Amino acid sequence: MHNIKDIRNDPNQFQESLKKRFLEVDLKNILELDENNRKLIQEKETLEKEKKEISKSKNKELFEKSKSISKKIDILETKQKETKVELDNILSSLPNIPKDDVPVGKDENSNLEVSKSGNVPKFNFKPKSHYELGENLNMLDFDLASKTTGSRFVFVKDKLALLERAISNFMIDIHVNQNGYQEISPPLIASENTMYGTGQLPKFENDQFEIKFDDKNDRKFLIPTAEVILTNMGKDKIFQSDELPLRVVASTPCFRKEAGSYGKDTKGMIRQHQFYKVELVSIVEPENCLNELDRMTNCATKILDLLELPYRKIILSSGDMGFSAEKTFDIEVWLPSENKYREISSCSSCGSFQSRRMKARYKNKKNETVFLGTLNGSGLAVGRTLIAILENYQQTDGSIIIPNALKPYMNNLDKIVKK
Repeated sequence: MHNIKDIRNDPNQFQESLKKRFLEVDLKNILELDENNRKLIQEKETLEKEKKEISKSKNKELFEKSKSISKKIDILETKQKETKVELDNILSSLPNIPKDDVPVGKDENSNLEVSKSGNVPKFNFKPKSHYELGENLNMLDFDLASKTTGSRFVFVKDKLALLERAISNFMIDIHVNQNGYQEISPPLIASENTMYGTGQLPKFENDQFEIKFDDKNDRKFLIPTAEVILTNMGKDKIFQSDELPLRVVASTPCFRKEAGSYGKDTKGMIRQHQFYKVELVSIVEPENCLNELDRMTNCATKILDLLELPYRKIILSSGDMGFSAEKTFDIEVWLPSENKYREISSCSSCGSFQSRRMKARYKNKKNETVFLGTLNGSGLAVGRTLIAILENYQQTDGSIIIPNALKPYMNNLDKIVKK
């Protein structure tokens, strides 16, 4: 969420920055609401002061006047709250401002490649897709999932279920033992306020799975990513500077409606309503956000290096970034069946955008209470890592070689074969 003081101090700069997001905003309305809000607060405070002075005087003749002032205060308070809600609703719908080095562009076509790593495998046969490989092994069952649940779900069976679990455990071990993250096993359900804190609500409500309760005011949602629940560990809290940086990691199921992806990736496991992901979250001093983003991205790419999977790193354009992000690096892994790179991780710095919404602060060296910086990134998407291993390590007979780094997690199994 944006600081209204910054908008007030330099409205033209704010408008120019939002144009990088290809968004036109009614600044006149925002500034008028802000002015009215401050005016109503001032009027209310003046009347409260007058009432206090009457109370101190203990003059009974002024009793009726005091009652009249109280009514005026109530009216002003109601108007002020309504004005503030309207202002906050507008501000909460506006995305974060891109950093200066973010390429300006409307969509993924303006993303820029930063680097490539690993060797793209060369096959002497036509490589199969992950879903063909999985179905031929009798270890991926999309039809059964359709019968029991619906489309965009899958049963992962036998050795592929073991591989899926191995991938998750391997990632967690690397991030905890080598990358310095603290492991968390969080709730998988988030409150409405928690979803608001990281920017999922109100703008992206249609993408969320809401849980129905008898009390309609008690709104709760299945987490779309562990970022939501992990980042909100700082909600309504004031950290001491020696508690920072806070780096946490969790492996959780994630749930998304994928409302805006109709017709995209309908086959296989690329885009599902339920999937597993290892999520990295950092809470830092805001001036350290960009260094922490580089560090987090390197922690994610380290997993692919250890699994010996080819990938590339790209910086997202201003129009392709997530709502809360100020700068994002995507990591894309090579998928032979598609002959292209596909996203396996997205690492973002959000600056103080989320912390304002969550009221997450810290005491700086000057003992000032200021908003924190937050970052999040996939370290990595488990299902997409499974897909990448299936496709890059496939053999002519349809068997799958196990990457060396995962063998200790797979009972030292060398390959997965059809029974």
